[in-house]
Amino acid sequence: MSAQATSAAKSEEPFSIRKILGPLAAIIIGIFMVVLDGTAVNVALPGLLQEFNTTYQVVSWTVTGYALAQAAVIPLAGWLSDRFGAKQVFLISVFLFTVGSLLCALATSVETLIIFRIVQGVGGGMVLPVAMAFIYRLSPPEKVGAVMGMMGIPILLAPALGPVLAGYLVDYVSWKWLFLINIPIGAFGVYLGIRSLPRIERQAVAALDKLGFLLAPIAFAGLSYGVSEGATSWTASKTIIGIVVGAVALILFVIVELRRKDPLLELRVFRSMDFTKGIVVQWISQIALFGTMFLVPLFLQQAQHYTAFDTGLIMLPQAIAAGLFMPIGGMLYDKIGARPLVFVGMLIVTIAAYILSHVDASSGKMMIMGPLALLGAGMGMSMMPLNTHLMQSAPRDLVSRVTSLTNAAQQVMTSFAVAGLATILAKRMVFYGPTAKSELEAYSLSFGDTFLILTFIAVFGAILGLMLRKPAPIAGEEGGKQPEMMMHVG
Repeated sequence: MSAQATSAAKSEEPFSIRKILGPLAAIIIGIFMVVLDGTAVNVALPGLLQEFNTTYQVVSWTVTGYALAQAAVIPLAGWLSDRFGAKQVFLISVFLFTVGSLLCALATSVETLIIFRIVQGVGGGMVLPVAMAFIYRLSPPEKVGAVMGMMGIPILLAPALGPVLAGYLVDYVSWKWLFLINIPIGAFGVYLGIRSLPRIERQAVAALDKLGFLLAPIAFAGLSYGVSEGATSWTASKTIIGIVVGAVALILFVIVELRRKDPLLELRVFRSMDFTKGIVVQWISQIALFGTMFLVPLFLQQAQHYTAFDTGLIMLPQAIAAGLFMPIGGMLYDKIGARPLVFVGMLIVTIAAYILSHVDASSGKMMIMGPLALLGAGMGMSMMPLNTHLMQSAPRDLVSRVTSLTNAAQQVMTSFAVAGLATILAKRMVFYGPTAKSELEAYSLSFGDTFLILTFIAVFGAILGLMLRKPAPIAGEEGGKQPEMMMHVG
């Protein structure tokens, strides 16, 4: 690129909506591919069990290893993108995920598949936090909600579409295609990213926080592992070891980070009550979303004996509703802010969870698909306004560190949602088992109680949503102006 063009690019104003479409498409491709894979492989576990003639405990590490790799690298994403550039880190992450997908498809043993899934997780873990910070910084200030809403569509669509796609491929094609389909998608995403993503000026960062760099992966991966193992047993040695190691590492990490002027994760944002209330609501919404995505397929397959593919189809209304309401929530955010959207969204989630608490083994598909559509609408309405609210609660130059922080915490909360609800469900099954007229009745009563607990959690989220305030303008950004960024396409 010529010196004149480079000079002009350096003084370029923030991207317009038209100019941001190319970068947005590249980022959506990367996000969709990574998030889809996170839920799709769960459905393939029975097939992998037979393919490799192994035990469930071993094959489940294809899911656990992927999740732990993501939890380990997410806290590092902010520093790496500030140091080496968001474009470079994003493209390398998508490329590594794509290569990991190819290796997974070529795996000849369960051990090599687990290793290659970890490679996938290392690449995929940094995609979402880097992408969120990237698009937020490029968005026109008056349209940031609308743009973030568009970017959020794959975040809610992919987890619901994953089981449908996986169910079809596993039942009618081959488990290898769960990974092979990522190769052309990932290659196109990298190509489009090279052509369209702007290079944002690298920020001056202090020397690597080596102790934080070591403690963060141990803390978040340890907690994610320990909590996820709690779904089986909270008193098992591996559960206790994971939680203790993760908790001790987290405490040490917090102490180290609060003493540094340029920490790996900017924990001082918790001094803002708006940020703190917002992230608590975000955790509650994660519990509601992933808790439902765990409970409903389990109910459909265990109590009503649907196949994996049919279960995925029944879950589709949730994905469709989320995809419709996500951009609506983003556009409304630019006009009215996060508080009314988060409150209304969590209220809809509450209604959906309450209706699901009355579903039993004899309920028809519409009795399940209706509240699932409501759940998707509520999450679509509130999720990205809440994420945008959190980013606007922090100084713009710390956005990449904040997205790393929120995504790392979400990884732990997702594990907690599944493990906690699995524990409640198991205890209710034990309670109803001796007195229920049939196993189906025991399932119905147990799932009903578990969804009722999820209802109360969603009510708490709606109340907290009412307490959110619009973030105060940050110095240098009053009037909707952004500080100049050096960027060019190349």
